[in-house]
Amino acid sequence: MAGNPPRITSEQLRAARGLLRWSQTKLSEASGVSLPTIKRLEAETGPLGGLNMTAATLRRALEDAGVVFIEANGGGVGVRFREPNASPSL
Repeated sequence: MAGNPPRITSEQLRAARGLLRWSQTKLSEASGVSLPTIKRLEAETGPLGGLNMTAATLRRALEDAGVVFIEANGGGVGVRFREPNASPSL
């Protein structure tokens, strides 16, 4: 798994989407992942379930929109904007 980013959690997925002010539909459009799949993954807790490719695709779409995923490095996992003072694309 060297070179692959850690799998995000369903909580991070919801938080990233909220930070961007994206609906589940917008995330589906941006990522190409079906809306029912996003709904199912967000309903879970903990590490994102499903296929590795699906998790990577969702992560990439959110990162492309300016979100950074923060690992549990002494604190809890989280999300933030890549750039300070960034505003979500509506």
